[in-house]
Amino acid sequence: MITMKNIIREGHPTLTKKAIPVAFPIEQKIKDTLKEMRQFLINSQNEETREKYELREGVGLAAPQIDLSLRMLAIYTEDETFENHHDYMMINPKIISHSAKETYIPGGEGCLSVDREVSGLVRRYQKVTVKTHLLDPDTDELIETTLRLRNFLAIVFQHELDHLNGVMFFTKVEPTLEGLTPIEFKLDEMKNENNKEETS
Repeated sequence: MITMKNIIREGHPTLTKKAIPVAFPIEQKIKDTLKEMRQFLINSQNEETREKYELREGVGLAAPQIDLSLRMLAIYTEDETFENHHDYMMINPKIISHSAKETYIPGGEGCLSVDREVSGLVRRYQKVTVKTHLLDPDTDELIETTLRLRNFLAIVFQHELDHLNGVMFFTKVEPTLEGLTPIEFKLDEMKNENNKEETS
């Protein structure tokens, strides 16, 4: 089981190193690790489990964050409408196209590998088209596919992809992003205070 003790923090050299592609055929231990990364996200979003194991809530996790320099990541989250759930385990993902339009999370981004508050905003593409292999959690089957991600989900993906490229979000922070439209979350006022992106 992955806990916060397994997640490396800023200053660790793995977080600033470009991860290498996962080799095919993929070893079972690599698949199992990716499933454990997904399970961490599920556990972190369950209040009882989160408190029991002292987890920080996350919606995405990249392999370099557990000191494994491989190009794979997990995303487990609702989108900004809270009407659609997204559950992806990606191997060797890459952006093949993106929108010209950019956006950002109004509260700024957060990261499981960063224990401090970071003020400022990060510009992201509003839409990205991603080519990747998806791992099915039930069958262990790998499916090559193309995903079209938008808004909050696109931001989460870009944050995790940055980890695969050795880039930390705080290196992209800007004080303001005038002219860009932020993501709008359909949340009640109480939840809206917690819409930072606790990704990776």
